[in-house]
Amino acid sequence: MSRLYHTEKGHVVPTMGEELSRFRRARKVLDLPATSAPATLYLLARPWGPTAPPLQLRLNGKALPPLAPGPAGYTWYQLEVAPTALQAGSNTLELWAESAAMDAWALALEGGHAQPQSWASDDGGQSWRNQAMGCLNCERGEYVVRIRLAEGEDPPPPALVWEDPRHIRVQALRELIPVQAKQAASPLAQVQALSTWLASSWEHTSSGRAAQYTPWDAPTILSWGPSQRGHNGQRPIAMCVHYAVALVSCCQALGIPARCAAVTGALNSGDGHFIAEVWLAEFGKWVMVDPNTDAIAWKDGVPLSIPEIQREGAGLGALLRFGPGAVFQRGFPHMVAFADQNLKQGVCFAHRSVWWRADLLSRPEFSPSGHGATSYCETGLVWEKSDAAGLGMFPAFADPAYFDRAPA
Repeated sequence: MSRLYHTEKGHVVPTMGEELSRFRRARKVLDLPATSAPATLYLLARPWGPTAPPLQLRLNGKALPPLAPGPAGYTWYQLEVAPTALQAGSNTLELWAESAAMDAWALALEGGHAQPQSWASDDGGQSWRNQAMGCLNCERGEYVVRIRLAEGEDPPPPALVWEDPRHIRVQALRELIPVQAKQAASPLAQVQALSTWLASSWEHTSSGRAAQYTPWDAPTILSWGPSQRGHNGQRPIAMCVHYAVALVSCCQALGIPARCAAVTGALNSGDGHFIAEVWLAEFGKWVMVDPNTDAIAWKDGVPLSIPEIQREGAGLGALLRFGPGAVFQRGFPHMVAFADQNLKQGVCFAHRSVWWRADLLSRPEFSPSGHGATSYCETGLVWEKSDAAGLGMFPAFADPAYFDRAPA
């Protein structure tokens, strides 16, 4: 047993991190109980490149081993901390890099906190403030720094939450759904029609090709994605996440239970994918649907769930059936490469999680602000316990029964 301590949800805007230098420093305070075993420190950070100076850390006034730069992009770094370095009560971690300019390391920041336990300094730690934070001095939030102690136990995973079909936004989305999906002969046929429609609607655009993230709002996704125009007139990020989010909301608008699932080959890698799971009463299970590539896996005439897909391993490609929307997606080389090198090989399905809130339209404030633009970091992801190795920076884990349970 162990317990994770954190003060944020991992709702990170990658373009608004805290850039560090010898002058610009970050401080994070975590309140912890007494511990007698080594702890694990996790932080989400982005080095500028392989030649960046090491990230310097000081915990409760004592230096920790510096961290060498890893891959580009925001990824997780972890460090074992001796119990003697921690104390019951407030524990203060200070971070900086030996550079005169803000061109060495960035620390992930979650905005929107009224009284954050995170502070920034511009004078090498002589004075601190917990407002006007982030690289543009306009955020107030918490740095993504967490500690897992050997003592204690994480809380149980939250129950899944669904949309109210009577909500005004669900009703409005229903009007946007194509007639052929509404009038399809069965829930499975409706899902297939929705998947084809979405896969045919816009080019997959990742954070490597754009910077403006599209909100988890299906009508907005259906506007920004096809038009390639988002907030402030910029080209939007509209990637696998957004195909699945749109499908999940559209399915619920038609009365079909659906939820978002994040899967990955390895946490700090580009092997992740974001898909949908749809409850099909005809088969009595959650079925994997990938509306980005318009794919469902089938075996012996039955669509497969994620656990069934995991058991197929590298043989998954022979079981995938691609709908007409795949023709559109194959027009983009990066999607062909993903399908051939990852999806068909079953790489991304090694570790699974579910986003426990499916009320994406009616409660947008609970949706993350940049999922997929960093390593997975949101605490709203519930991971399967059998896959928990290396995922200690998350607080929510569940047994297979949690994932297999029929929707209420």
